[in-house]
Amino acid sequence: MSGAWKTVSTIARRELSSYFTSPVAYVFLVIFLLLTGFFTFTAGAFFERGEASLTSFFVWHPWLYLILVPAVGMRLWSEERRAGTLELLLTLPVAPWQAILGKFLASWLFLAIALALTFPVVVTVNVLGDPDNGVIAAGYLGSLLLAGAYLAIASMTSAMTRNQVVAFILAVVICLFLILAGFNPVTDLLARWASPAFVDAVAAFSVMTHFDGFQKGVIDSRDLVFFLSVIGFALFATAVIIRGHRAG
Repeated sequence: MSGAWKTVSTIARRELSSYFTSPVAYVFLVIFLLLTGFFTFTAGAFFERGEASLTSFFVWHPWLYLILVPAVGMRLWSEERRAGTLELLLTLPVAPWQAILGKFLASWLFLAIALALTFPVVVTVNVLGDPDNGVIAAGYLGSLLLAGAYLAIASMTSAMTRNQVVAFILAVVICLFLILAGFNPVTDLLARWASPAFVDAVAAFSVMTHFDGFQKGVIDSRDLVFFLSVIGFALFATAVIIRGHRAG
């Protein structure tokens, strides 16, 4: 088993290093930091709120990640298929789950690095006031899990097609559904003609519903299970698709 995880680690390190061998990674990091800064301080009215919290920072993450995370994940398998290296990869003594997990972890770590680079926001709020850093830490954990869920979905759509643009669009559509299922205007609309039980059932599939607790500093096991289940299901679906390519 240790040998299997060593293979996963090797693939993850190779994939992560490949990000930083091209300017694309640095462009992504700059865009990510600029957008988070804009949404936090300008759109989120950080200073006008007059409170020592990062509500204006985290509240935009489901929408910000909607575009940025699929942009990272769309190349995971589409590029392998387009270049014809997927078939070569599947002939190597590497189990599909090892390649899938290794590539996913590398991309997730890259997103974690991007998220960690937002530390000046945490420093700023601590300088200006006395925030509850436990709530901020929970928000970061939720944000990382949210990014992981989006990324796993992007990995799945990337395995479906050799066209990165198609993979990107499919991932955005699926992630948008996971947002809108619990978005207040949508749930209010559903409540007009559907029973409360039905509305709650639909909202239970939304990332908004489960991310909200993390923003408030509440780490609920149900929210953890939700995000980990989305990640697990999407990676399992990726494995099924990849095995289908191998069988074909």
